[in-house]
This record gives sequence, C-alpha cells and structure tokens, in this order.
Amino acid sequence: MSTNNNEIKISKFLSLVLRHQPETIGIVLDENGWTDIDRLIDKSAQAGMQITPALLRHIVDTNIKKRFAIDESQNRIRANQGHSVEVELGYKSQQPPEILYHGTGMKAVDQIRQSGLEKRSRHHVHLSSDYETAVAVGTRHGKPFVFEVLTGEMYKDKFEFLLSENGVWLTDHVPAKYLKENS
Repeated sequence: MSTNNNEIKISKFLSLVLRHQPETIGIVLDENGWTDIDRLIDKSAQAGMQITPALLRHIVDTNIKKRFAIDESQNRIRANQGHSVEVELGYKSQQPPEILYHGTGMKAVDQIRQSGLEKRSRHHVHLSSDYETAVAVGTRHGKPFVFEVLTGEMYKDKFEFLLSENGVWLTDHVPAKYLKENS
C-alpha cells in the first residue's frame, strides 16, 4: 500500500511529538512513552494537524518501520524507539545475533572509526539485523556506509542489548573495536 503525502506528513508529525517534543502541542508522555489518543488528536487539531482515530490507526498499522504502537486498551499510543525525551520503554535485555549492522553516511565514518557508535541525543544506538535496512538508514545521511557490529563479542563482554517492538536492536554504545567495515 502506498502512503500519500498527508500520511507522510502526519507520520513525521507523530515522530516529532511522540519521540522528541511532546510539549510543542501540549501533551505529556508517561514514563513508558505513552500518551492518551483522544488528547493527542485534540491537541494535534489545535496545532493545525487534523488526525482522525481511523487515520491514526491506519498510520500505526501500515508504517513499514513500525515506529508507533497502540496499547491493548486501544486508548494510548507511543513511539517504539528513537526518543530524545526520557522514557523507559520496558524492553528486556536479550542476547543479540552474532552480527548486526549500522548504517550511516560517509561523512560520519572517520568519527565513528575513532569513537565507535555513540547514542548522542538518543537513548540508544540503533542496530539492524539485515544489511539492506542499514543501507536504507545510511542513505538518509548521504552516501551510505555500513558497519558490521560484532554483537556476539560485545554480548560476551557484558554489553546489554534490547530488542524494540519493531525489530530494531538497541545498545548504549559500540566501541570502535567491535566495528568491522563492510562498505
């Protein structure tokens, strides 16, 4: 199913208010990142973004990256990861596959070679289980470059990994010694 421009605009808006700046429309995220759907819709309308409950559910259900989740009661929504605001998503520590991937733009490669992968303003470093996804992520930052991350070795060295609801692996930091150049 193709996504129209209005759906893309709303998805980007949801990313902004559910991941980074809920205060821009006057909503509050609880400690796990959830907010009330009716309040989100109301505050979005006041900010000039018209979202119906059906459209919101459609965006959540059809988002290829599964960026958002609606709770079992169907009354609350949150972003699955990528927050720059403090939330506790409740993911449990898991053993990762031996290798995961991180896509970036060429301009960041030299810095990453020196310092490794850092979470910076986010809560975690994001890693993907397949090379193609890492290339797609890297493309968003210019000419793509993919690092192989030796996550099996990291896990043996007591690094913690979490798996988000949408299949993105999360960790706090990847030192450069665990990176292998793949591009």
